[in-house]
Amino acid sequence: MGILGQDSDFLIYDSAPYLSVAKLQVDSLTTVLYDRQRLCQAIGLAVTQLPLLACLLGNDVVSEGRMQHIRNNAITTYRKMHPAPFSGAPQGQMVLAVSRLVSSLWGRKEEETGLIPQCLNLSDPDRELLERGVRSYLLPGQEALRQGDSFPSDSAFEKYVSPEILKACREKHVAADGFMVYGVVCEGVIECSNSLEDEEDNELLPQALVYKLCRQHIYSLLLLHRHDGSITEPPAIREWFVYPGNLLREPELIHPVPVSLKCEQPSLDLLWFGTGPEVSTLRLASFFSIFDCQEFTELYGAFEDSLLAALCLVTYIALQVPALSLEDVDAYLSQAVCLRLKSPQELQQIKLPVLSSRAVQLGSLYVRGLSHLLGANSASGCPLPSAALLPWHSFDGRLFHSKYLLAHSGTEDTVLLDRDSSCLSLFLHLREKLTEACRRRSRVLQSRPNPESRYRDGHTGQPSGGGEGWRETTECHRSRGGWKERGESRQDQREYKNQESTWERGGHRGGGMRGGQRLHPHSYPYCNDGGLQNMSSPPKLSRGRSYRSRGKYWLAPRWSQPPAPGT
Repeated sequence: MGILGQDSDFLIYDSAPYLSVAKLQVDSLTTVLYDRQRLCQAIGLAVTQLPLLACLLGNDVVSEGRMQHIRNNAITTYRKMHPAPFSGAPQGQMVLAVSRLVSSLWGRKEEETGLIPQCLNLSDPDRELLERGVRSYLLPGQEALRQGDSFPSDSAFEKYVSPEILKACREKHVAADGFMVYGVVCEGVIECSNSLEDEEDNELLPQALVYKLCRQHIYSLLLLHRHDGSITEPPAIREWFVYPGNLLREPELIHPVPVSLKCEQPSLDLLWFGTGPEVSTLRLASFFSIFDCQEFTELYGAFEDSLLAALCLVTYIALQVPALSLEDVDAYLSQAVCLRLKSPQELQQIKLPVLSSRAVQLGSLYVRGLSHLLGANSASGCPLPSAALLPWHSFDGRLFHSKYLLAHSGTEDTVLLDRDSSCLSLFLHLREKLTEACRRRSRVLQSRPNPESRYRDGHTGQPSGGGEGWRETTECHRSRGGWKERGESRQDQREYKNQESTWERGGHRGGGMRGGQRLHPHSYPYCNDGGLQNMSSPPKLSRGRSYRSRGKYWLAPRWSQPPAPGT
């Protein structure tokens, strides 16, 4: 395992091997490995001294100009000791000079302790900044950079868990496991960037709000029972979540909400380290209670783990999002069922006649939910294998988009499930369990076909509600070949671009309240008979409600070969 990236900081962290993404050859899957051990041999430093070197050279914490005087003194001393001209790049000589300085600092006997040697000529603010920069390279669970150094925790949350929990939590975090848990237990802070959301869609809630109750249950499971057996109200968790209306000037203080269990809420030590069938059942019950789906505990073993997780997540979304329709649920469940039988090649070949902004947002909402499934699973003691909760086991964006369009076009369940009887039976069973769970909580799913999916195809003018036919509508432009094969001139392509921009309907902003990319609708200029369509006016689309019309986008043509320059 290694880190594929393009940031020299990865070489400073005492972590996994660092692989260059800039030198990656995709065809052969070969690249360059940066070896920190060999680097240390070349510059005469120990791995634990690399953070100080990085800070003196300049990094994200310590600006390059802040330590300029240290580097000037180091390069002057180095050139006196090595008067011969340096054959390499000037930056290389600077690295060697500062490395010699760092090495000499810890070679002095009087410097027995301290993160930053006292002999380094620094003002108090510069020393404090340098210490902060060096500490930033310490990974959770790692020992101090120098023997005798300690890093006491200033978190008020660690007192709510035992030392064993804290150790396990840090180990999981270093292993890229236990999403969300480390931030809550050790820091009391959780953050999440913006998602693909339509800020002008008043029906679908932002994912930050949809999963708020889920996170509150996770906080409660982690912090409600102190390791000494006492029950106390833990402090609020600071959340930095992007959604419309949140200016992010300060974190939101979110208080834990206890989960609803038939028994008393168990301690975290019991969930994480307990053994026996009773504890296994308790872990499952705790996991499903986070999503208010306690009855699904009895379904363990009846479905594949990934499908059971998908059922839990879609049920939670249905309970939290009033605008979710029966068609949306069908799209979620059918793609989860069909995904198991799809090869990567089949998924890549799925053609979408139109793009729906609502489908994109629902897909993004689901993927965000998968991260909450991972957090809940970790907090509950991992009742489900973490691998079963990874996206590729229960979600594919293109497949979901196709199922969404089919479901909202009134397609029969048999066609929606690719005419596979076993998939259809499994789908109906899942939907039955979901609707029963919703009905117990007075949530009745309504059938509400989305107007944006009831379109007439831009190529043939035929309705696109029936089975596989709609998938073939995007093949017409491919069968006609590239613009050279059709004998078109570059001027024709320029005219197409100009005409296209004449009627396109403004932009659509995705990515939450921050705006983001602007997507523009396009129409295919070629129909099945090979003729050029009239591009002087936009296609007549059913607009429905005013904000719904923005959610449909015609896909731009895909050239069979790249256009010539200037087209």
